[in-house]
Amino acid sequence: MKYLNNIKSPEDLRSYSKEDLEFICNELREYIIETISKIGGHLAPTLGTIELTTALHYVYNTPEDKLIWDTGHQAYAHKVLTGRFDSLNTIRKYKGLSGFLKRTESEYDVFGAGHASTSISAGLGIACARDLNNEDFKVVSIIGDGALTGGLAFEALNNAGHLKKQLLVIVNDNDMSISPNVGAFRNYLVKIATNKSYNYIRDQLGRLITRLPKSFRFIEALLKKTESSAKNFFFPTTVFEDLGFRYFGPVDGHNIHELVNTLNNIKDLNTPVVLHTITKKGKGLDCAEEDPVKYHGVKEKKEAPIEKTEEAPIFQNVFGEVSCSLAQDNKDIVAITAAMREGTGLVNFAKEFPDKYFDVGIAEAHAVTFAGGLAVNGKTPIVAIYSTFLQRAYDQIIHDIALQKLPVVFCLDRSGLVGEDGATHHGVLDIAYMKCIQGMVVTAPKDGNELKNLLFTATSYSKGPFSIRYPKESSINFDNTNSNIIKIGSWEVMTTGKDVLILAVGSMVKRSLDIVQRLKEKNIETEVINCRFIKPMDLEYLNNNFSRFSKIVTIEEGVLDGGFGEGVTAWSSSKNLKNDILNIGLPNDFVDHGPRNVLLEEVGLDSQSLYIKIIEFVNE
Repeated sequence: MKYLNNIKSPEDLRSYSKEDLEFICNELREYIIETISKIGGHLAPTLGTIELTTALHYVYNTPEDKLIWDTGHQAYAHKVLTGRFDSLNTIRKYKGLSGFLKRTESEYDVFGAGHASTSISAGLGIACARDLNNEDFKVVSIIGDGALTGGLAFEALNNAGHLKKQLLVIVNDNDMSISPNVGAFRNYLVKIATNKSYNYIRDQLGRLITRLPKSFRFIEALLKKTESSAKNFFFPTTVFEDLGFRYFGPVDGHNIHELVNTLNNIKDLNTPVVLHTITKKGKGLDCAEEDPVKYHGVKEKKEAPIEKTEEAPIFQNVFGEVSCSLAQDNKDIVAITAAMREGTGLVNFAKEFPDKYFDVGIAEAHAVTFAGGLAVNGKTPIVAIYSTFLQRAYDQIIHDIALQKLPVVFCLDRSGLVGEDGATHHGVLDIAYMKCIQGMVVTAPKDGNELKNLLFTATSYSKGPFSIRYPKESSINFDNTNSNIIKIGSWEVMTTGKDVLILAVGSMVKRSLDIVQRLKEKNIETEVINCRFIKPMDLEYLNNNFSRFSKIVTIEEGVLDGGFGEGVTAWSSSKNLKNDILNIGLPNDFVDHGPRNVLLEEVGLDSQSLYIKIIEFVNE
């Protein structure tokens, strides 16, 4: 690495000539492909922003000037150029670099970015604070990879156009989020980028301007006015200009020299500006360019095991298969997701039922209210969204669904600790935030067969909203045979005992069963209950059995504050019972990234840790 070995900061990058930048970009692309292909991570998004990242750090005086990235998985090149070249091979590893933007990791990571559509709002806030503090620096918000489909981005654009602060918004238009981009605004950007007549006139004007002698440069302003008139002729206006922005573009996002020249020309404009760049997701890696969905994220290369054992499918694949089966029998079932067709397991549903499948883009709040509209008119919507992303639609869940008692099914994928994506993606709050909503049924299956039956129960339930949470791991047991209705609020007795009662939720049921025999060897007989209904709880079981045990343990893969265990403790208190209750769950802190099994051990939710905690609890 002739160049990258010597670039420890953007200041080092700026010491090179513009002619060197193309070679630096080539090294960056080669290094990222080589590294991420081996260790895993978000590959295609970053490959599309190599030239843009390099140009930004070359033109702007970072970290004094502020770069705010959206959907932080685009920013691996940013990490390399800002002093993290030697540690890129630790990205998404336990105790290594975060796969997203993280303020505690670098002064160049101005604003944490794990979810999408936040960069313009954050950038505008930074710009306003700058002016209030009488400071002098530039602010650039980079939004792309589908994030412009989110409503938050439009709210920010509207406010920024009104406030008239210096702010550059770069629309990184790669026509993709994770799944292909959808929506009218995507089509609008394509229309701007592909109009041949407008782009021909723009190119001709550009060539003419560069050929003018200095004595005739006054004509440049006139020709630029002509360009503006041409733009307005072919596009009477752009939505960005209507909102109060100066619009420039589209420009080739892989032409480093054009990017540097354009950024230098517009960076001193003291007004809101939009620069529209056209990039290719996966640029420079043929397989990633051809299939950017598959190569959005790649897994670590590992040696294949000598003997391949047959494993149950992961929960999201069970969800996808069962959804298709249910939709074949129930014509009213529809499926909704927010740019996560592959991640939520809905690929086959989209193929089999294209008229009943809706990808709304990165717009979770809209997805929920949209589902409410479908429910009002007799459909049975299944909303499949990652637990962490559904947080963005909390108001809509309450006001638009629960308040109106609409039968919408929420399937919360990746609940619990998700692993390498880290704190921004862990789904650890959903038990607490769903449990407190009036009329919401909250459930967690112990395995794939129970997910099948809960989904059937949910789509047959008409009294109000129904939520199902499941983790990113093997479903343990699954066969897609007949589905059965599960009685609302019923629990399942897994083992009987007399010494300790374990009330386990979802992923913690198997881990509790794993230690039953070991506890028995210590003369501790445990009764393990599969608490598949978090709300409503099985009051019949509680009333009939709770007083049989002096020691009660609740175990959940979620935060304790407002969680399942807290609900059990509150019920016990309301009955004036004197049992000793131990609530086991996640700590009151954000958990960093790492392999799921390692994180479960770190927070004390693996089988060995549970065994030790219960032994200590019994012996107190």
